[in-house]
Amino acid sequence: MQANGTGGQEPEPQLSCRNGESSSSAAGAVHSNGLLSSANNGLPSSTESPAPDTGMKKKKRLSQSDEDVIRLIGQHLHGLGLNQTVDLLMQESGCRLEHPSATKFRNHVMEGEWEKAESDLNELKALMHSPSAVVRMKFLLLQQKYLEYLEDAKVLEALQVLRSELTPLKYNTERIHVLSGYLMCSNSEDLRLKAEWEGKGTASRSKLLDKLQTYLPPSVMLPPRRLQTLLRQAVELQRDRCLYHNTKLDSGLDNVSLLIDHVCSRKQFPCYTQQILTEHCNEVWFCKFSNDGTKLASGSKDTTVIIWQVDPDSQQLKQLKTLEGHAYGVSYLAWSPDDTYLIACGPDDCSELWLWNVQTGELRTKMSQSHEDSLTSVAWNPDGKRFVTGGQRGQFYQCDLDGNLLDSWEGVRVQCLWCLGDGRTVLASDTHQRIRGYNFEDLTDRNIVQEDHPIMSFTVSKNGRLALLNVATQGVHLWDLQDRVLVRKYQGVTQGFYTIHSCFGGYNEDFIASGSEDHKVYIWHKRSELPIAELTGHTRTVNCVSWNPVLPGLMASASDDGTVRVWGPAPFLDSQDTDGLTVECYSMDS
Repeated sequence: MQANGTGGQEPEPQLSCRNGESSSSAAGAVHSNGLLSSANNGLPSSTESPAPDTGMKKKKRLSQSDEDVIRLIGQHLHGLGLNQTVDLLMQESGCRLEHPSATKFRNHVMEGEWEKAESDLNELKALMHSPSAVVRMKFLLLQQKYLEYLEDAKVLEALQVLRSELTPLKYNTERIHVLSGYLMCSNSEDLRLKAEWEGKGTASRSKLLDKLQTYLPPSVMLPPRRLQTLLRQAVELQRDRCLYHNTKLDSGLDNVSLLIDHVCSRKQFPCYTQQILTEHCNEVWFCKFSNDGTKLASGSKDTTVIIWQVDPDSQQLKQLKTLEGHAYGVSYLAWSPDDTYLIACGPDDCSELWLWNVQTGELRTKMSQSHEDSLTSVAWNPDGKRFVTGGQRGQFYQCDLDGNLLDSWEGVRVQCLWCLGDGRTVLASDTHQRIRGYNFEDLTDRNIVQEDHPIMSFTVSKNGRLALLNVATQGVHLWDLQDRVLVRKYQGVTQGFYTIHSCFGGYNEDFIASGSEDHKVYIWHKRSELPIAELTGHTRTVNCVSWNPVLPGLMASASDDGTVRVWGPAPFLDSQDTDGLTVECYSMDS
């Protein structure tokens, strides 16, 4: 534990498309909207409300939401080819899937009857919220008509469409120039390749219909695959609210049960000690996984850096090599972007910086500008050829791999550093309780974050948008660097004037972890101020936590007790376990 005394034109809508053939005896082809394209004028006879039957019991009046659900179910069943079932559903409910004018329009589009489809637009115009959208719909129809003529080698007809129909619309002239270039395509295959078009037929016409539908109200024509969209949104929302969800989100529904709510067990989360690494013989001040997740570096007061190899299958760590000779003790480490090099810094009285080649174990650079310097922090430029370093005595340098001084910034008392992805901006926290952005190219600087207490350390998310600060006596704060606002203060951690390093982690960096002076590791979901886990096991202050960037279930912590603890899911995890360790996932609003 280190003591620190710092006080224009509307774009065309793009929708995906799925095509299939109906298996029902009452059906023709089924396109991506899940409705018939030919049989019974594209829909079952029940698209028109059935005539009242005086001999039947009076039907119950349906609410709007009930009608919506029936239409959604009908559309989904049509997509499965269960068209006779849909017939019965519509007849019994008195609902219809879509407006008759939309049905007629659909059939004409799917059959390539472009003049009739254009005529249908006049009927649909009165049903649209924005009548001006007719021009955009007509443009899409004519574009398909033009491309199909080209594919059929009907160049004169295609040219006629381009000159006499598309151009007079005076819409999307840039696209018209692109379309005219397709006249030079040597064959139909060349046309499909350059136009990124599926070619004449059901596939491209279904995709066209998906685009056209976006201009029509849902009361006239349902959006394609609407039920699947709603179900997918529901699953994603449950996952977003799951406190322990730490795996890649599957955008599909094939591997999801819709019969139960999504719940992740705490046993799947890195809350359990997998290993205790005891090779250091004094306080361990820092640890950091490599960018590719295959190694862990730990630095100690015992002056050594140990490189650990991560087994991706067992997720066990074994000692790979020890880097020795740093006389001041190692309080900070930084991997180069390609993980070839590792830089080590020492505590406040350290005037040296050590740069090792990790692969060979050789010391490439031992840099010291002056014995009066304090080089306690370092950050790599994204190009991997430069780095910045500094300390609280007013040093702020930019150097090359051989330690040669490229630039310097006078009078900045640096506490922690970070290089943003633009390759120009360096963030530095200083003794004025702030983080400023420095540009070494044009020598400009600006204030980004201002705290009321000393910033002991900070780290930045992969996308460069969020900064995670450990603030003296205040704990862990999350800042939005773009909007320059404090987003959240996380509760629970004990943070005095010692340097403790927190981190982002988990899949998509949805989690935050930090050490604490009360010997614990705290984990929060990024959107929840209360911790979702408090990990015990260390017997002294936890100085640093690092989350593996590739294996989201693996985390390491370094402590003054001389150990590095490796955390992972519960051993011998059984998905059927239901004992007391299984924790429910509560909504973050609760």
